[in-house]
Amino acid sequence: MEQLQGKKVIVTGGAMGIGLATCRRLVREGCDVTIWDLSEKELMAAEKELTANAMGGKVFAYLCDVSDKNRVHELAAAARKDMGRVDIVINNAGFVRHGMFWEQPVENAVKQMDVNVNALFYSIREFLPEMLERNSGHIVNVSSGVAITSAPGLAAYTTSKWAVWGMTDVLRLEVMTAGKKGVKFTSVHPGNILTGMFEGFALNWLGRLLAPPVKDHDVIARGIVEKGLKKQRYMVVIPWSINIGVIFRGLLPNFILARITLLAGLGNCVKNYKGRKGYIHSTSDKA
Repeated sequence: MEQLQGKKVIVTGGAMGIGLATCRRLVREGCDVTIWDLSEKELMAAEKELTANAMGGKVFAYLCDVSDKNRVHELAAAARKDMGRVDIVINNAGFVRHGMFWEQPVENAVKQMDVNVNALFYSIREFLPEMLERNSGHIVNVSSGVAITSAPGLAAYTTSKWAVWGMTDVLRLEVMTAGKKGVKFTSVHPGNILTGMFEGFALNWLGRLLAPPVKDHDVIARGIVEKGLKKQRYMVVIPWSINIGVIFRGLLPNFILARITLLAGLGNCVKNYKGRKGYIHSTSDKA
């Protein structure tokens, strides 16, 4: 079991949702935590709360658009100065727009790829070389349940989260190939959380039976900290039953898999979507 006390952590999108819930757990573990987030109001509130509850660690907060390569580079240097080093990077920030692909301006799709995928290239490239040099470090990428089972109405978001899963998997294999067993990668695949980023996302009774909704953000945060960081698992899937999608994809003909997907209500999952507007700071309020 990996000990987290004294670890230096960056959490993107850490001012609300899953990001904030994860930060709460990390400061209670005695970590130094740096938050990057785009919302100034929520960022300042999170810094105040986390500083008051820190168990020996320090909290740093910076405004950051993670899709801005230059800003990520600037804040990576600030994190090294503030904390001395970076042991853990949790890529959680994200952006979503719902609706059928052909009904959306293509700029919405491109922005989702910029925030949900390209931003990970920037942050990982900043910190992975020094982790490899030390042969120590952990990168956690928040993917999604829709990377396992696609959700109509979330085409670009689904695409981006498949990419995050693939990126995490191949980087894990690359560092193993390089003989750097001390550098770990984890992909996190949350299911539907009832509030926050994906409020209003809903499956029918069959879908809820196969993938029960998650009651709050801390359920996912607990999985990130306890399973991903402490137990160093390659994948954290919550609820576990989402893994059934992988089994079905491998065993069933495509036309049957598509029928089951639609029978579970995924075809109308965003019909009553509310969510947050604009930037989404916790990629995985639903996954």
